[in-house]
Amino acid sequence: MGVDYYNILKVNRNATEDDLKKSYRRLAMKWHPDKNPNDKKEAEAKFKQISEAYEAWVYWTSNKQVIVIGHRVLDLSTFSFTTKGRVLSDPQKRQIYDQHGEEGLKDMPPPGSGGFPFGGGSGGSSNGFNPRNAEDIFAEFFGSSPFGFGSSGPGRSSRFSSDGGGTFGGFGGSNENGFRSYSENVTPKKPPAVESKLPCSLEELYTGSTRKMKISRTVVDANGRQAPETEILTIEVKPGWKKGTKITFPDKGNEQPGLLPADLVFVIDEKPHDVYIRDSNDLLITKKVSLAEALGGTTVQLKTLDGRDLSVPVTEIVSPGYELVVAREGMPIAKEPGNRGDLKIKIEVRFPTNLTPEQRAGLKRTLGG
Repeated sequence: MGVDYYNILKVNRNATEDDLKKSYRRLAMKWHPDKNPNDKKEAEAKFKQISEAYEAWVYWTSNKQVIVIGHRVLDLSTFSFTTKGRVLSDPQKRQIYDQHGEEGLKDMPPPGSGGFPFGGGSGGSSNGFNPRNAEDIFAEFFGSSPFGFGSSGPGRSSRFSSDGGGTFGGFGGSNENGFRSYSENVTPKKPPAVESKLPCSLEELYTGSTRKMKISRTVVDANGRQAPETEILTIEVKPGWKKGTKITFPDKGNEQPGLLPADLVFVIDEKPHDVYIRDSNDLLITKKVSLAEALGGTTVQLKTLDGRDLSVPVTEIVSPGYELVVAREGMPIAKEPGNRGDLKIKIEVRFPTNLTPEQRAGLKRTLGG
């Protein structure tokens, strides 16, 4: 078997036409060249292969249409053809493909004829199987390219030709005879992204975490109907992320007929902490000490956000507004892996509410008052 269409579309041999449509929609959006600007060559090859696997068109007819092959204009109303010829979605062609592969299809004559009647046409073929332009197929699902590729005519791109072949290699776009393809010059719009808050504890933003989010959304099925769908999304919360950080899941928002799927965006929201306050990359904490400790020295005991016990000695005399800075014990800096902000400890002094006469006299003697 020359080409395994089932494997290309990631479906099994019992797949329904609805399965094929869903798979094509997903893979075509993934591999569209304009969505892969960093590797257009590979994307173009995969996109074209996916399109051929989904719907290998034999010919296109309509009661009121003509087609252009090379420089010849042919009136299809005089020919008795089926409207569309497909492979995996056509029972007869699917059976032939399953038994003989791609080569069997190429040897299959069009229905109602002993061969192809346009054998002498430019780019024509006497065989029954010739895939259409990849972006024409894409346009049937999305109206036109959602990525704004340059077109050679209304509603289609000139990126993919039919390699000089394909029964109707020249069909689509505007041509010198004034005929156009079926698609209109309509580019579907992408709705605004759907945003949702993702509340995170300060501990999660300190150490990082993995969150599983169950979403419910509306999708458009292969037949154009809206239907509910649920899905579990995984979010890797990175150490050091800040409130307002956005995590985007392309095309995971609600879908509407005639529009591209919206993006789903989670926005980090920071929960208040009982002990620490975040100030950008720094952590702030307030600790109280007695007057004797403020004057004679002490050690501040802390529990860090990742559960460590931290002892910080206070060796200086504590004055009003005193702040002790512990370097690199603050929040991780997301854009500087391995680096951290500072921990700032504000020390407040607890003054005694009562002193005995002897204590007062002793303080005066000690402090020289």
